[in-house]
Amino acid sequence: MHEVCPLNQLAPGDAIRLDTSPAIAVFHTEEGELFAIDDTCTHQDASLADGWVEGCEVECPLHASKFNLRTGSVDAPPAKLPVRVHEVVVQDGTVLVRESAQEPNLPPGLKVNGYA
Repeated sequence: MHEVCPLNQLAPGDAIRLDTSPAIAVFHTEEGELFAIDDTCTHQDASLADGWVEGCEVECPLHASKFNLRTGSVDAPPAKLPVRVHEVVVQDGTVLVRESAQEPNLPPGLKVNGYA
């Protein structure tokens, strides 16, 4: 499990990037839900934590691909591959992420910890 931060330090509408390998983005939506997905867009190397969240989607700041925060699926191109989804738990007021065991989908040319 990765410790993210105290819940009261991640305001609704904010996102935080974890320096895991590959990086993980944790989102606290305006509706109060918490989600964690791989931070890197599968189309090109861009941080999804820097993207725009609307409802249950995040839009990549580079080329406007959209990803579903619940499922990781691509809701708008140019991305074609989904991002991994990770489990988020709040324990004693602290946000924790349990990283998925699935292999990540990374953009072309990016290698992280032996993944390509």
